[in-house]
Amino acid sequence: MDVILVINAGSSSIKFHAFAVNGAQLDPIAGGKIEEIYSNPHFIAKRQSGEVLEDKSWPQGERLGHDNAIAFLLDWLRSHGEGRATLRAVGHRVVHGGDRYSEPVRIDAHVMEELEALVPLAPLHQPHNLAAIHSIMARNANVPQIACFDTAFHHTQPAVATRFALPPDITSRGVRRYGFHGLSYEYIASVLPDRDERAAQGKTVVLHLGNGASMTALDRCKSIASTMGFTAVEGLVMGTRSGSLDPGVVLWMLEEANMDARSIESLLYKRSGLLGVSGISSDMRELLASNDPRAAEAVELFCYRISRELGSLAAALGGLDAIVFTAGIGEYADAVRKRVCELAAWLGVSLDEAANARHGPLISDAKSTVDVWVIPTNEELMIARHVLSRLED
Repeated sequence: MDVILVINAGSSSIKFHAFAVNGAQLDPIAGGKIEEIYSNPHFIAKRQSGEVLEDKSWPQGERLGHDNAIAFLLDWLRSHGEGRATLRAVGHRVVHGGDRYSEPVRIDAHVMEELEALVPLAPLHQPHNLAAIHSIMARNANVPQIACFDTAFHHTQPAVATRFALPPDITSRGVRRYGFHGLSYEYIASVLPDRDERAAQGKTVVLHLGNGASMTALDRCKSIASTMGFTAVEGLVMGTRSGSLDPGVVLWMLEEANMDARSIESLLYKRSGLLGVSGISSDMRELLASNDPRAAEAVELFCYRISRELGSLAAALGGLDAIVFTAGIGEYADAVRKRVCELAAWLGVSLDEAANARHGPLISDAKSTVDVWVIPTNEELMIARHVLSRLED
């Protein structure tokens, strides 16, 4: 059985999905993750049905790190499944492709050099993405590896949507708006014609709402504007990230609060957002279930910022035909969808509450001039498709 392995490597975990290759067809066979790879490693793998294939923990305090975690995963994959599995290729989610990479690329030494050079643009994500690539190169040099970029889908945005009002000695060094979550948006764009031809041919705003959250305006399924910019901290309120912030606040932190760059980075990325406002949790499910007024305040701010950005993206599109909710919160938090749709009534949005309660897929009612959908995203399948395409080139 030929297998394409999809890897999303983070700072402390490695998520994976394995797909069997049957001609041009990709069949999901297993997925899972290795968590806490630098402290208390735990591995779990499940079939597509949810059946647990393996659940393994290492001794307390044992460190795997990226290298040993990848080695374990490759060994597990080789020994798993009927008739054994042959690793045909590996696809990686790589956060940043910079100005150059507008589509997936097969990785070689030159590509790795260019991706390493982009680390300053995504220092919290890129090094971990690349660590997994290095590890596989060292063990399976002949196995093709494909980098799939979260920024690539947004290369269709017009120049005016990517510019900051800064001097060229800054912007020429790559300081511009890139946009992220591109693999998720690309997947939604690929399935939208099957759900709503008017939305696919018209003006649609997709809301990728999870622990990381963003929104993108699609015109005929092409990205023309996004809430995220130079980094994945801009835009909406997120689980632990602040979202958009007046740069003057950062200057105040430096000058008045005597914070250095690292402590500000930690605050904006890890101690803000839903967690920072509520003081309770970064998990929307916990906040919606809580009676604490701070939880309600965090949810209100989350929805308010979405409604503000929805108006902005509708203006960028020059109209609005459809809205799509996706990712964890977007797919499962009906209370959030209800509030966002209520705030969008001025745009012609009218909600079918019964359809919303059962999570759609179509949650707008007959009176709505804007179609509102709930469509599950599948970034892993999108990556696997890209890998298969590059193997056939």
